Amino acid sequence: MKEDIKPKDYEDVAPEASAMIESMRAYGYTLATAIADLIDNSIAAEAKNIWIEARWAGRDSWITIADDGIGMNESELRDAMRLGSRNPRLERAPVDLGRFGLGLKTASLSQCRRLTVFSKQNGSSTQVRRWDLDHLARSDVEGWQLLCTPDQDSQADVGRLKGQPSGTIVLWEVLDRIVQDAEAANARVRSHFLRVVTDIEQHLSMVFHRYLDTQQRRLHITLNGNEVEPWDPFLEAHRATQPTPEEIIRLPGHAMHISVRGYILPHKDKLSPEAYKKASGPEGWNAQQGFYLYRNERLIVAGSWLGLGGLRPWTKEEHYKLARIRLDIPNSMDHLWHLDVKKAHATPPPQIQERLTGLAQGIREGARSVFAHRGRYGTRTKKEEIHRPWKHEKRGGRVIYKVDRYHPVVRAVLAEAGTKSPGIETMLRIIEETVPVQQIWLDVTESPQEVAAPFHGSQSKERRIVISTAYDTVRRNLGLSHEQTVERLSSWEEFSDDETLAILASLNN
Repeated sequence: MKEDIKPKDYEDVAPEASAMIESMRAYGYTLATAIADLIDNSIAAEAKNIWIEARWAGRDSWITIADDGIGMNESELRDAMRLGSRNPRLERAPVDLGRFGLGLKTASLSQCRRLTVFSKQNGSSTQVRRWDLDHLARSDVEGWQLLCTPDQDSQADVGRLKGQPSGTIVLWEVLDRIVQDAEAANARVRSHFLRVVTDIEQHLSMVFHRYLDTQQRRLHITLNGNEVEPWDPFLEAHRATQPTPEEIIRLPGHAMHISVRGYILPHKDKLSPEAYKKASGPEGWNAQQGFYLYRNERLIVAGSWLGLGGLRPWTKEEHYKLARIRLDIPNSMDHLWHLDVKKAHATPPPQIQERLTGLAQGIREGARSVFAHRGRYGTRTKKEEIHRPWKHEKRGGRVIYKVDRYHPVVRAVLAEAGTKSPGIETMLRIIEETVPVQQIWLDVTESPQEVAAPFHGSQSKERRIVISTAYDTVRRNLGLSHEQTVERLSSWEEFSDDETLAILASLNN
């Protein structure tokens, strides 16, 4: 039953404009995430090109985000500048990347005190609206005064619209969150400004990589004259990447579906130093593991286990760093995933958490196997014979590492040792009891790029002696042909690279 509220039963309590907007500045945006939010608007406006300019000028530094989208007329611009211009519960177009009607304002004002938007539509005149926090803070200003002209002292370059039939320019001035120091012209503050601008490119190349994909590029983003190139977190083009089949998840009562696909990335031994560094992403290999949540192909969450894992939620660990999982959701499910205003955090709906956990568990185990075995065993079948000189066992409930006495070379050496066999056994036992497990773990965790692959840095002559000795020992003791010996040795991780295979092929005497 609708309550009958009379005028005498309520008071109209409007928020104080200056205080309200100052409070809204604390949403926690970085410069990069704020700009990404504005690019969402440009994509929704059907822009094909976005130009970002960040210019250092001390306290007068400014940033513009311009596009060639359909633009806005006067009433549309006014509504766009209104706080809470859209009800998040209303149905939106499938390609719409917004939700709350706050992104333009909260993202912009998190970085600046003066937000000016210029827009024109279909070749008509340019419309202007400006939020100026210093103006609202004046004691003689009442209410929410949205200004209709740019600041008269503005030095920003906003002439791009003159040569376009339509488009929008967002101008940020008085960048108090970036240029904070009282002596804003000094070298330290300038260096900070340039550093955060550099971070923008890396963030955008990740968040919009599916729009920027060179095979079917739908969007061009330029930052200070340089085109932003896509960063693919899944290394889909690399032959050693192991993708899983795409899984489709449907929720009752929803026409749209969720899709999930896992990727086990190549071990670093399969990547060049440049490719390994690039694949590490903005935060490094460990930080980039986990789910990559996309909404309409726009990346929302980059590298997170989303609180999954049961009673003890998964954390980011070194041996799972090659696991990355693509998760696509439609914008009609925003409320189910509890997306925040910044579009930076999400929580899976309870009804699919168990299934996502199961899918992720298999991918994590596959990634762990590739990490542990240097990428050699991820796609092998059970029928293939794998020889490793080390194996792990449990003794007294603790893991120990032992030299495999059935490894062909070890077995052959022990068989040929005769009376020296006990001495060799003693030597192997001492090695096994003193494996520096903790030091190895620290080295792999803290500086994985410095851990050498088998025979890395060895002289070619030294390497050939080891390979030829192993070849002769295995062929003689197992009675194998040349082809069989090469096949056997090439299954060992330490003999799997191209140079070793070439040496093995030349040993047919």
